[in-house]
Amino acid sequence: MTAPDLPTTPVRDAPRGAASASLLAEITAELAAGNDLHDLLGHFLPPIMRIAGAQAGAVRVLDAGERRMLMIGSLGLPPSVLDAERSVAQDCGACGAAARRDRPVWADDLSVCTQRDHSGYFGVDCRRVLAVPLHHRGRLLGIYNLFFRQGEEPSAEVLALLKSIGDLLGLALHNAQLERENLRATVANERQMMAAEVHDAVAQSLAFVKMRLPLLHDAMLAHDDARSLRYYDDVRRAVADAHTSLREILADFRTRVDPEGLLHALRKAVAAFEPRTGITLELVDRVGVLDLAPERQAQAFHVVQEALSNVARHSLARHARLSVELSDGDVHLRVEDDGTGFVDAAGAHASAHYGIDIMRARARRLGGTLALRPRAGGGTCVHLVFPLHPGPAARVVAAPGP
Repeated sequence: MTAPDLPTTPVRDAPRGAASASLLAEITAELAAGNDLHDLLGHFLPPIMRIAGAQAGAVRVLDAGERRMLMIGSLGLPPSVLDAERSVAQDCGACGAAARRDRPVWADDLSVCTQRDHSGYFGVDCRRVLAVPLHHRGRLLGIYNLFFRQGEEPSAEVLALLKSIGDLLGLALHNAQLERENLRATVANERQMMAAEVHDAVAQSLAFVKMRLPLLHDAMLAHDDARSLRYYDDVRRAVADAHTSLREILADFRTRVDPEGLLHALRKAVAAFEPRTGITLELVDRVGVLDLAPERQAQAFHVVQEALSNVARHSLARHARLSVELSDGDVHLRVEDDGTGFVDAAGAHASAHYGIDIMRARARRLGGTLALRPRAGGGTCVHLVFPLHPGPAARVVAAPGP
C-alpha cells in the first residue's frame, strides 16, 4: 500500500468528534458483515491515521507461539523499515509495554527500533510511536502502531477512540482465529470421512478377496474347474466393486465444479447412471435455471452423487427419480427409488451410514437440512433443502434421522 496524503498536524476536535463516531460505527458494521481482516485493515488504516494525525501505521498479530509480533498490514512505512519491523519480540519496547498494561503507550525513546533499522527513519521522519494493544476478553492478540513525525499528541478523546478501535480489531483477530480453527477442524473431518469411506467401501471388498483366494488356490490344485470358476467369479466381482467404490470416493473428493452449473452436472450424472448400474433414472427439472456459487454447487452435487451411489449399491431398485424444485426461496433436491427401503445401522445397509453422515455435513454447510425417509409405495427418499440465497447467518437445522 502506498501512503495517502495525510495532514502533518491533527484534525481539529470539532469535526473529528463526528468523524470518530462515524469511523467506529463503520468498523462495527464491517465486523458484523464478517469481511476479510486484511481488507478491513487496508480500508481503515487511512482514516485512523488521519484522525490521529499520524504519518504511518502498522498492525501486528501475535504468532502461534505467542512470542513474536508479525506485521500483517502497514501504510506509509519505507521499505527498509518494513523489512526490519516484519517480526519483533512480543515484549519489545512500546509494543511490549502496551501489551502488559492493556492500554495505549507512547514511545519517545526509539533506540530499540533503531537497533533493528539503521536507515535513519526513527528519530528523523518518525519521532514518536504509539502502540495500541489488540485484546479480546483479556487475551492479547496483537498490536497496532501509529508513527508520528511531530511531537504533538492526539487529544484524550482521540486516544480513547484509538483504544476502542483496538478492542474492535482484537475482536476481528479473535474471529479470524476461530475461522482458521474451524477450517482445520473441517479438513480433519473430511480426512476422517474419506478414511471411513475407503475402509467401508474398499477394505471390506479386499478382505473378501483375501478369504476367497485360498479357496480358489485349493480348487485349482484339486483341478475342480467348477469351484475354481465360481471362486474366480467371486474375486472378479469383488475387485470390480472395490475399483468402482474407489473411483466414486475420488470423484466425491476431487471432482471440479461443472462450469455450466449444477443442473448441467446433474443431467450428466443422470445420463451416466443407467448404463453403469442398470437402474432407470428419471430427471424431473422444475427449475430450468439455478444460479449457485461454485462452492455451494459442489456441496449440493456431492449430496446427490452420494445419494445415487447408495441407490446403486444398496437399494436393489429398478427405477429411481431425481427431482429439482424451487419453492419459497429454497432449493429442493430429491432422490427417490423403488428399492428395498432404508435399513438401520443393525441391517445390511449399515455401510451407507458413513456416506449419510457426509451428506448431512454438506447440507449443514449449505445452511439447509437433509432428510431420509421411506418412500410411499416402497423404497427410500433422500430430500435435501437449502436456501437459494443464504443470508448473513444461514439457517442450520438439525436434520431428522432416518
